[in-house]
Amino acid sequence: MENLKLEPTKYTPGIFFDFENNVLEIIGESYPENIAEFYSPVFSWLEEYIGYIEDQEAVINMELIYFNSSSSKILLDFFDILEEATDDGKHIVINWFYEEEDEDTLDFGVEFQEEFESLNFNMVQKDS
Repeated sequence: MENLKLEPTKYTPGIFFDFENNVLEIIGESYPENIAEFYSPVFSWLEEYIGYIEDQEAVINMELIYFNSSSSKILLDFFDILEEATDDGKHIVINWFYEEEDEDTLDFGVEFQEEFESLNFNMVQKDS
C-alpha cells in the first residue's frame, strides 16, 4: 500500500499517512471550499488502510489549528471509521495536539474523546 501525502494550503491541512510505520498525521487548518472533494482521497486511503492493520498499533496525530463546522462533521466521520475498526480488534491511538492558550481546540478534543469512547485519545499540550 502506498503512503498518502497532501501538502498543506492556506485552507487545507497537511495530511501524511505513513503505511509502513502506522502513523497518520493531519496538521494545519481545515476549511476547504469543497470539503467532500478534498477529503475523498483521505477516506479512500483510510478505508483501505484499516483492512491492512492487524495487531499493530495505529497512531493518529491530529494538530488542527482551526477547522470549520464542515470539517468538524468530516472529523466525526473519520473517527466513526476508526471506532468501527476498534470493534474489529484494531488498536488505535489518537494524539490530539493543542496550544496551551487554545482552550477551544482542547475542548473539541475532549468532546471527540467523549463521543468515541473506544478510541484512545491523548490530549497533548504543545510546548510554547
